Amino acid sequence: MKIKKRNFILIVIAVFAAGICIGAFGYSGFGFIGSGHVTITQKQYRHYRYMDEKYAKTEELWQDIKSDYYKDVDDDDLENGIYKGLFAGIGDIYSEYMTKEDYANWKIDTTGSFEGIGVSFTQDSSGNFVIVSVMADSPAKKAGLKAGDYIIKVNGKTYDTMNDLSTAIRGKSGTSVKVTYVRGSKEKTISIKRALVSEKTVTSKILPGNYGYIKISSFEDGTADDFKTQLNKMETRGVKGLVIDLRDNGGGMVEEGTDVADMLMDKGVITYMKDKEGNKTYYRSDSRRTDLNYVLLVNGGTASTSEILTAAVMDSGNGKVVGTKTFGKGIVQETNEMDDGSAYKLTVMQYFSPKGHTIHKKGITPEYKISGAAAQLKKAEQILAAEQ
Repeated sequence: MKIKKRNFILIVIAVFAAGICIGAFGYSGFGFIGSGHVTITQKQYRHYRYMDEKYAKTEELWQDIKSDYYKDVDDDDLENGIYKGLFAGIGDIYSEYMTKEDYANWKIDTTGSFEGIGVSFTQDSSGNFVIVSVMADSPAKKAGLKAGDYIIKVNGKTYDTMNDLSTAIRGKSGTSVKVTYVRGSKEKTISIKRALVSEKTVTSKILPGNYGYIKISSFEDGTADDFKTQLNKMETRGVKGLVIDLRDNGGGMVEEGTDVADMLMDKGVITYMKDKEGNKTYYRSDSRRTDLNYVLLVNGGTASTSEILTAAVMDSGNGKVVGTKTFGKGIVQETNEMDDGSAYKLTVMQYFSPKGHTIHKKGITPEYKISGAAAQLKKAEQILAAEQ
């Protein structure tokens, strides 16, 4: 039988009373409650006493809200608020508790196909929600949203977590959502009709002069396989060099990014991650890599897994990097599902470049600092031409 969580503290307090009886009667494991009795060990007694001291205040506040708040409050909302508040207390915007519904929506984000408007966003160090990429031919693109815009409200409401904001933006195809955003110093509210959005994370084309171009918009399930397919096509075509575009790529699955790095690097370390105990986890590449010379394009929207790839290429010297300073998200979240279908994300490690450079809150400064999309691409082509 499952005990309702909100009654757990009351049960603990009741059993704690049994522990008091133990001390009063001098028994090592026996106390009376009413006409019945309960047997507990001294270890259990100490545990129940700890639970009472730790959570009695939570139960007191719960009862005060239930009895005195001017409207009825849903027990599940209070319960979820406790769990969300626990993670908020860490002070890390990337760690959070997710309800069963939140978690289901979060998993949709990793599939590349969902009903919404077609934007990817993250939180900056101040907790603001900034768009890092807008999908081609998406409702957001047609409505004029751009990378760098700050989303401040959805349907007139503000949100504290990325999951909550993402859930508010998504919805059934054909329905509308009002998005309030800030660009520069101007605030604007627009209505966007949602649609089924399918993101193809890897696209490619041949540039004039027979240079290959591969754009990676994010790292989702299957991205590395798609990149390998496009890379093989470029090699078969015999292009003179390759431009790999990571601009406005907000990251995604670490393993997908390291698999891409493995295709671009000689044998060595791609990245390593370190937990608070100093334990390190290494991702390594083998000796098999493309023979094509290549250049990465990056900007302020290049974040997380994209930065792992960028740092690996820079430290290894296997490719060149052109653009502007990257976003600077260098920490790793672990996602754990709980028995009731809820889940949580917790930052458990920080990652470093192969040479040990910190990325978090610092970003990566490219070898060739160039502003402007057209100028960046032109510089990449010049580098490739000089390497022939």
